[in-house]
Amino acid sequence: MSGNETRITEFLLLGFGELYNMQMPLFLILLVIYIVTIMGNLLIFVLVFLDQHLHTPMYFFLGNLSFMDACYSTTIFPRMLSALLTENKMISFCGCLTQWYLCDSLIAAECCLLCVMSYDRYLAVCKPLHYETVMKGQTCVQLATASWINGFLAVLILLLLLLQKPFCGPNEMDHYFCDYYPLLKLSCSDTNLIEIMGFIVAGLFTLCPFLLTLTSYVYILAAVFKIPSACGRQKAFLTCSSHLLVVGIFYGSLMVVFMLPKTEGKRSMQKFLSLLYVVLPPLANPFIYSLRNKEVKEAFRTMIKKIVP
Repeated sequence: MSGNETRITEFLLLGFGELYNMQMPLFLILLVIYIVTIMGNLLIFVLVFLDQHLHTPMYFFLGNLSFMDACYSTTIFPRMLSALLTENKMISFCGCLTQWYLCDSLIAAECCLLCVMSYDRYLAVCKPLHYETVMKGQTCVQLATASWINGFLAVLILLLLLLQKPFCGPNEMDHYFCDYYPLLKLSCSDTNLIEIMGFIVAGLFTLCPFLLTLTSYVYILAAVFKIPSACGRQKAFLTCSSHLLVVGIFYGSLMVVFMLPKTEGKRSMQKFLSLLYVVLPPLANPFIYSLRNKEVKEAFRTMIKKIVP
């Protein structure tokens, strides 16, 4: 960077600029979504923590997923709500990088955790006799910890590369929140290497877990179809149907965003869909696991009875 270039200290987020007349309705809608998302995920996390009947590998991973989703939403929603309410769309350089780092790290960690959960379901359906010996408490803690660490270490590589890039103008980001590729566009240096690294990291920590998850479900479905009785098939499939639905929503949202052509004409659609994958999975997951799961509903009723005699 030459001496007469000034380093950017703030970014201007233009995401909701075209919806100027709808800022208050949008604020109220997103506020309700955020409250429901946080309450739903924290409720499942608390139920898994407090109820002895939910102290099993599947619910241990579910508690991690719920806490992860609550953290994920909190990295995005408060700043977005503040911008809508106060019309102050400025975010500091450090704040922007922190938001992007936490958001992408949690996405990568969730990919790994969903892969671990699919492996858990694979053992439960395909290797039931070995399930308790393989999925011991220590193993579950190690798998969950590895998911968290992998997500944050993967994106740390990109963060260190991004910190070496100069940002000297412009500072207007046409997005609702700080995201990776909109950030790269604002750098005043060559970003080809870091873009390639972004694809490699995404492939290793998003595509690989997805393929492993898909492989687990191929084996699960093959095992389910071999069960002779219809009742047995239904029972086996119900043990993993909720997780399969969560995986479908999460990866479906991600793939729609990343497979859309990166052209200026599709910019508004890209922004909307990126908001979709931020909002939809954390909002849907608590409803999927609570409405389709007898154990979670029973734990909730038990907790209510203790609170309200």
